Amino acid sequence: MLVEKTFCDVPSQLSPKRRPIRIFVISPKVPDYPDAKFPGTIMYKIYQVTGPVERFAGQIASQGYVVACPSVYHEFEGPDPIPYDTEGTDRGNRYKIEKELAAYDEDAKLSVDLLISLKNCNGRIAATGMCLGGHLAAFDSRILASVCFFATDIHSATLGKGKTDDSLDRVRRGDMSGGGELVMIFGKQDTHVPRTGRDLIRAVLEDANVTFSFIEVQAQHAFIRDEHSKGRWDAALTRSLFGFMMEVFERTVGRDLGPKVNRNEQVLHVC
Repeated sequence: MLVEKTFCDVPSQLSPKRRPIRIFVISPKVPDYPDAKFPGTIMYKIYQVTGPVERFAGQIASQGYVVACPSVYHEFEGPDPIPYDTEGTDRGNRYKIEKELAAYDEDAKLSVDLLISLKNCNGRIAATGMCLGGHLAAFDSRILASVCFFATDIHSATLGKGKTDDSLDRVRRGDMSGGGELVMIFGKQDTHVPRTGRDLIRAVLEDANVTFSFIEVQAQHAFIRDEHSKGRWDAALTRSLFGFMMEVFERTVGRDLGPKVNRNEQVLHVC
């Protein structure tokens, strides 16, 4: 399926001087079907919309999804991608703890609002993200599935201004229970999210009865980044997990199964 790219500048209430957030939109393009509608997906990355992000988003769009990629650090600079060099990495990590925590939620809301408003989106929304954003978007009740690749900082609450990320506390309060499906994907050699952090995230999700899958693979941090990966890119593993992600998206937003009914049926112990 062909794709096309555009962008929208959306006003932000929480940004200094109401500076807008630029949201890039990559959509399926089906000639002769001007009224075609597709489910939507939000995609995040700490370096904004870089080449690897755009290519990954393009692959999702080519499967029949309208993909919105927000420029997550619009409060601090323009929508251009942040370089993968040392200075760019330091800049992105600095913004990560200077950005107001509520502004992350606003970015998700504005991205969902934009997708729902588009003529070619049917209003069924999923989310994904590398390092950043995918798990944050999962708190928006309109998002039916969220697939997070090596989501950093959740376990250590080092996100948002003053390092005030309360994601795990929100999960404990039940803010994610009964909502969309969550998938967490980590590399076992990822030094950004060590075993103790992964164990904590898994335990909190389990205790809160969140519908989720937890996947640990033999890989390092940023293993799906096909540019400046510092020797960590694993194309075969990325392809496999992309297929898993698309299965989740197809099942949750690609098909309209009607409202979810929690029957709380016991799983039978049979062979």
